[in-house]
Amino acid sequence: MNKKKEILNKLCQKASTKQAVYRTSKDVFEELKVILKDVAEELDGQLCTIDKHVKVEYKDKGEFEAELRFSGDVLIFHFHSNTFHFDKSHHIWNSSYAKTDIYRTYCGVINIYNFLSDSFKYNRENDLGYLIGRMFINKEKHFFVEGKGRMSFLYNDFPNAIIDKEALKSIIQEAILFAMDFELLTPHFNDVQVVTLHQIKEISQNMKLKTAKRLGFRFTNEK
Repeated sequence: MNKKKEILNKLCQKASTKQAVYRTSKDVFEELKVILKDVAEELDGQLCTIDKHVKVEYKDKGEFEAELRFSGDVLIFHFHSNTFHFDKSHHIWNSSYAKTDIYRTYCGVINIYNFLSDSFKYNRENDLGYLIGRMFINKEKHFFVEGKGRMSFLYNDFPNAIIDKEALKSIIQEAILFAMDFELLTPHFNDVQVVTLHQIKEISQNMKLKTAKRLGFRFTNEK
């Protein structure tokens, strides 16, 4: 095969695969948004009979993003528009499913981020969020999840696992449980005992202290 034909062949194969991955992953993300809405309505409906002050809310943030708010936390589900591949050291290559067709290892990605609700409420742009999970979906709807907590091992059967409503709901529930158990810890007293007048004014006016679950409250000029 001459170089021109080789280039054309690879362009056709890769372009076709990447388009198929995008369409499949986008469909999965749209289904995920429907399930997020259902989960929010179901939980919120049951919470109303227990404590009317505790809310579970879903927001569709557009084509590539969805948001779930609950108990002081926000989960942001973000669909990346690009298709990704894996280096040869990744565990995805351990199966014959991947080895027999390398195009099965091209995947779309849905990232799951955890933020504090107050970061949005008070517009604290210096606050930090955490990537707690990410779903990888190929053109055949096979999937696996990398993540924190139980998400690190529950969804690792890429050769056999097919993404469906049940799997999506399970991932959402695991993300909620992890976020609620991932507590905001107070920092050591000595780390935050000095504050400038400018900083205390900012606290009063704009709540500008940097906040994150594993940093506690930190000033914006701290290294």
